[in-house]
Amino acid sequence: MAGPTTAERGERQQESSGPPRTRRLRAPSRRTVLVAAVALALLAGGTFWLLYGSNWTRVERVSVSGTRVLTPDEVREAADVPVGDPLVSVDTEAIEARLARELPRIDEVRAERSWPHGIGLKVTERTPVLIVQKGGKFVEVDDDGVRFATVSRAPKGVPELELDPARSGSAAASLRRFDEDRLVRAAVRVAGRLPKAVAEDARVVKVRSYDDISLELSGDRTVAWGSDEQGELKARALTALMKATPGARHFDVSVPTAPASSGS
Repeated sequence: MAGPTTAERGERQQESSGPPRTRRLRAPSRRTVLVAAVALALLAGGTFWLLYGSNWTRVERVSVSGTRVLTPDEVREAADVPVGDPLVSVDTEAIEARLARELPRIDEVRAERSWPHGIGLKVTERTPVLIVQKGGKFVEVDDDGVRFATVSRAPKGVPELELDPARSGSAAASLRRFDEDRLVRAAVRVAGRLPKAVAEDARVVKVRSYDDISLELSGDRTVAWGSDEQGELKARALTALMKATPGARHFDVSVPTAPASSGS
């Protein structure tokens, strides 16, 4: 009789050997657990002391960048950063809110920690696009229509805003519909759409109603702009009109598809 085959011998070996053995993982000893817990506590305590108790991470300096009209000292004074306090405890959002409240000239500001000893204040100031004369001084107005500062001297190259609303007829109805703040914002949008060459020559932006905005340029030239709508189209029409009639004194782009000029 033939003996068992190789496959049969393999099956018998598996049956006799039983299930594979598994190695049991030994639980860490109580001593190991205790040492690890003490190490973690020391690490946490050391980190807390380093951030709050040591002199290595306290505020020692406040740097300011981005100012143009404001001085760094003015910004530092308004920020009132708690020099000497732990750097980690400084409320940067409160500093930003304080600066926005105390210095309206600031448009945006970021207060950032500069480890291990500094606070950095990155400032963006508002830029005037119009000025309003008031009591011998000038109120600066930015591109959002915000009146943010009063100065004794008019900034160079910024046109003056004249609000001269009519009190009768359709202009009066426009004034009732659009209050003064909306008229100021409309004038700001017009100023922002002016071609560069025209903006440099602009002296006055006059607003009689929402639909009646005009410009006074150097050389006794005037521009009838109309409303603040279709600003880009009006700017292109004015540029082309000035090139085509360089000797003209009055330009009308209130209807940009049919611009006109007159005078010499």
